[in-house]
Amino acid sequence: MKDNEFLKIIGTNVILVPYKEKHVKRYHEWMKSPELQYFTGSVALTLEEEFCMQQRWCQDQDKCTFIILEKTIFSTTSDEIEAMIGDTNLFFNDPDHVNTAEAEIMIANVAYRNKKRGWEAMILMLLYGIDKLNVTRYRAKIKFDNEGSIKMFTKLQFREVEKSQVFQESTFEKAVNQEWRGWLYSEIKEAIHYDAYNEN
Repeated sequence: MKDNEFLKIIGTNVILVPYKEKHVKRYHEWMKSPELQYFTGSVALTLEEEFCMQQRWCQDQDKCTFIILEKTIFSTTSDEIEAMIGDTNLFFNDPDHVNTAEAEIMIANVAYRNKKRGWEAMILMLLYGIDKLNVTRYRAKIKFDNEGSIKMFTKLQFREVEKSQVFQESTFEKAVNQEWRGWLYSEIKEAIHYDAYNEN
């Protein structure tokens, strides 16, 4: 998405940066994992296909993607590739509800799971969608056996609205209102810091 091409979002423990060509090789290594393929509903791509996908995601206005960096690593090394731990996405794929976005989160580096990194990154992304992209409703599609994601989105006040036995997944939704927006801000304990992203 062009809207976030030159934007980074700085939180307490994570930094969100736009998905660029330099991130593709590390991302491609992640997505060789059958576990990640399963939980994200993805298929294995060649490296060349992954580079093409990154270019499309950068251009398409219905996809917003950020790479999640571990802030302590990046602050020490200034190396985005070394600091990569996952990604988060918003998909605007409902033509009948243009202000509805499907939210996704993936912590690919297992060393940073269960450390609230996904929680913080998801809240930063949800607030970005509300404040900058005019999102008024969120959805999340989660596999039945992805207990961690179900627990997290439930804690984020999403409610299950549909089950698909075919895809073995549940759809959760949350309507945006000012009370919930305020609660999200309270959960990250400080205002989001937006900054210009300079790839160099």
